[in-house]
Amino acid sequence: METISWQDFAKVELRVGTIIGVEDFPEARKPAYKLQVDFGSDIGIKKSSAQITTLYSREQLLGRQIMAVVNFPPKQIGPTKSECLVTGFAREDGAIVLVGVDSPVPNGAKLG
Repeated sequence: METISWQDFAKVELRVGTIIGVEDFPEARKPAYKLQVDFGSDIGIKKSSAQITTLYSREQLLGRQIMAVVNFPPKQIGPTKSECLVTGFAREDGAIVLVGVDSPVPNGAKLG
């Protein structure tokens, strides 16, 4: 494992956002959703692709607060452009468990 400095970590914008849109992503190589995430008025709404179909239905995701990296450059994933990286942990079976918050916080709140 590589050690990073506090200054390196401080550059990563880990923010809370609320999922406001979920669409199927049939063009993805692995099952995935296209998400729209609201990060509040300062950051706005960002799009992402997430391979989270094993554990989450579209209905379960709508309104859910998640944590994402919002300052990566956009990445083209098939026909869609991902503007943030939704964070999660892989279980032993490969299913992704989303990182979220225990209680509601304002959209755009920074991990700190």
